Amino acid sequence: MAKKDDAVTLEVGGHEVRLSSPGKVVFPESGITKRDLADYYLAVADGALRGVANRPMVLKRFVKGIGQEAFFQKRVPDNRPEFVSSATLHYASGTSAEEAVIRDAAGLVWAVGLGCLDLNPHPVRADDLDHPDELRIDLDPMPGVEWSQIVDVAFVARDLLGEVGLVGWPKTSGSRGIHILVRTDGAHDYAQVRLAAQAFAREVENRAPGLATAHWWKEERGESVFVDFNQNAKDRTVASAYSVRPLPDARVSMPVGWQELREIRPGAFTVQTVPALYAERGDAHAGIDEAAGSLDRLLELAERLGPAERAPRGGDGSGRRQSTMPLVEISRAATKEEALAGLDRWKGRHGEVVRHLSPADVLVDGMRGSSSLWYRVRVNLQHVPDLERPPQEPLEVDYDPWTRSAGSDS
Repeated sequence: MAKKDDAVTLEVGGHEVRLSSPGKVVFPESGITKRDLADYYLAVADGALRGVANRPMVLKRFVKGIGQEAFFQKRVPDNRPEFVSSATLHYASGTSAEEAVIRDAAGLVWAVGLGCLDLNPHPVRADDLDHPDELRIDLDPMPGVEWSQIVDVAFVARDLLGEVGLVGWPKTSGSRGIHILVRTDGAHDYAQVRLAAQAFAREVENRAPGLATAHWWKEERGESVFVDFNQNAKDRTVASAYSVRPLPDARVSMPVGWQELREIRPGAFTVQTVPALYAERGDAHAGIDEAAGSLDRLLELAERLGPAERAPRGGDGSGRRQSTMPLVEISRAATKEEALAGLDRWKGRHGEVVRHLSPADVLVDGMRGSSSLWYRVRVNLQHVPDLERPPQEPLEVDYDPWTRSAGSDS
């Protein structure tokens, strides 16, 4: 175990960057250390900075390693070095936070030193916080969806972008999905950008019914690829290009060219493999900043499509959305492992129900709490015959994310 006082000082671009506990193992399966992560980001610095430089970012810190949930730090630390600047963002909730803005490779190493793996910038530049210059298309597959289906949807998205005068730059999400980044001219505010993204998602669904969906509510998607337009809402961030994801294989969110999208697999891009690929072929997104376009034609599409259908509201006076699907909630837990353990217990009692479920009927949601994620598990009983559907039961794990205390574990 690395000692607390074994910090090293790295010379990066004329700046001295202190890296504490460089020998700390972050990814146990591969033995990747904190110093290895710093070296990785230095190897891909130009590409990584293309996605994060001059953008305020949320610090997602894995201070206890990938085996523990990260916590989200919006406010830049008081003791930030002089090469890290800041910008004050105002959120829809009415709160504000002075967030970190990194501009160079030294800032990348500084973020690693704080325990950041993936980098999560906002879609705005520090000199204009109200007008995003990046449209983010997140193709998020439901359970049971194969890579080939995600790629098919990506090419539908590419063709639509071309029709409205925009250029898409694909990258693996670093998990199972695909992100397509689109540089824009920064002429519209957050509400207009989200509206353009929603219209885009609805049109992709229209062109690829059954393959893609724009349904915001997970239980209504089936085994399809969700075109997640809400990633363009204010306050949302997405892991940027070359970000290291907190998976056991140290997978990377890798920019790729359209011509290779059908051949590659996300698991091929890791901290250990990407530096050599980057040195050999450079950054597949190298031209993104020169390809900015206008959202005007997407906003015209939004007008033609009309307002999106809204979910019905409950009749209890709360105004809360009422699902059209027969859902039961299984668990709310501080960790995904606890939430899934609760699901396993529920399945053990309801074997006759489980045989009717498709992979997409099990809904596992990572929910943003006050400073970290918590997990909710629900089951959609749509494929279970009416007379065999179990009622809502006491939760297997009942965790209150707002008081950070768990209830009884039945």
